[in-house]
Amino acid sequence: MSANPLQQTIEALAKEKGVNQDIIITALQDAIEAAARKRYKNENMRARFNLDAGQMELVAVKRIVAEVADPATEISLQEAQGLYGDEAEVDMEIEFPRPTEDLGRIAAQTAKQVIFQKVREAERENIFAEYNQQVGDVKNASVKRFENGDIIVEIGRIEAIIPRKEQSRAESYNPGDRIRSVIKGVNRSAKGPQIVLSRTDPALLIKLFEQEVPEIYDGTVIIRGAVREAGDRAKVAVCSRERDVDPVGACVGMKGTRVQSIIRELRGEKVDIVEWSDDPIAFVTNALSPAKVQRVSIVDDHDKVMEVVVEDRQLSLAIGKKGQNVRLAAKLTGWRIDIKSEEEKRREVEAQLEGLEAPAGEDTPTAGPEADEPEATPLPYTLEGIGDKTIRKLVGAGLGDIAAVAAASVEQLSEIPGIGAKTGERILAAARGETLPAAAETPESEPSDREA
Repeated sequence: MSANPLQQTIEALAKEKGVNQDIIITALQDAIEAAARKRYKNENMRARFNLDAGQMELVAVKRIVAEVADPATEISLQEAQGLYGDEAEVDMEIEFPRPTEDLGRIAAQTAKQVIFQKVREAERENIFAEYNQQVGDVKNASVKRFENGDIIVEIGRIEAIIPRKEQSRAESYNPGDRIRSVIKGVNRSAKGPQIVLSRTDPALLIKLFEQEVPEIYDGTVIIRGAVREAGDRAKVAVCSRERDVDPVGACVGMKGTRVQSIIRELRGEKVDIVEWSDDPIAFVTNALSPAKVQRVSIVDDHDKVMEVVVEDRQLSLAIGKKGQNVRLAAKLTGWRIDIKSEEEKRREVEAQLEGLEAPAGEDTPTAGPEADEPEATPLPYTLEGIGDKTIRKLVGAGLGDIAAVAAASVEQLSEIPGIGAKTGERILAAARGETLPAAAETPESEPSDREA
């Protein structure tokens, strides 16, 4: 380090603020020039740092002209040649030294402000450049204070912010607490760069796994995706580059030690580790863990829609609390997942089959060649507005005459295959000679029996 006091001050300030010495020197030169302009009005002042002497030099610069218009900034050729001989020519510049001791207290204060401003700007640019390259990295911070729901923390000597939306609802902190967060971004503001941290970003989960699982750190196991609902549940998809390495087992660790360490850091957030697959059906099956899937079928390959069928007792587990499990699985896989129980699927298939049979029943329009075809066996009776095939169903069910039909109930009629509740009401009304209310009337051609 130089023995010159000014040089020592510059070196110490540059080290303290983490900026280049050239920035301090440039700021010092600008400050001296700004102060000199207040003292030596109208003159063209120039300051420079003499590295050899370790001192600031201040000069007034005048341009050589043939005819002087402004004596403060110009000098005549004749006068210049009287000072420097025949070497002086028009448009050359001549420097006249000025003492820096005469700048005064106000000028010195101005210089101080300029230096601080320049150094602060350089410091802010350095902070922005440094932390902007660290987006996605995990940092240890200390809680300093709270502002309108946001947490202000310290990373070394730098303040950062964890906005309310980037905080996990399962967590609470007090001033002085240590907190690990991921850098989500760095914003420029009037007060300097603002470092935004997050406790909810999936990048935090990924970084924690990289720190806890050596196989992920060395690249043997790869994280192919991670999704979170911070404070509640998360899912991570992993795969292995080596056939003999189990990616899920590596992440879980012996007796769950590795994943438990991450769960503790996330304040009890449940973490599902699933094996990634390039087969979408296998990947969706794995992603719905811990639920066991019976079968998966692709409904729409273009729009990425899948139908998943699970056992009745597995339905609530597959869907999860408030739909959380299936929602996270859909985010992780990129497919829209429609979950159904076996019972729901069975009823759906029956309804489809019944819908296919309905056109052959009594509710099909009677117009057309098929309606005019005579039945092989004559009907024992007829009912107004009721088709022949429906009457044959009634006869087949043991209702051989109109009296028997009139004595039946709607529930008894709707139990006959192919007859629904609305059709039962119309049959009963016809048998009893009653007229249905307008809201209850249904055209015979309407496929009412599909509701059975």
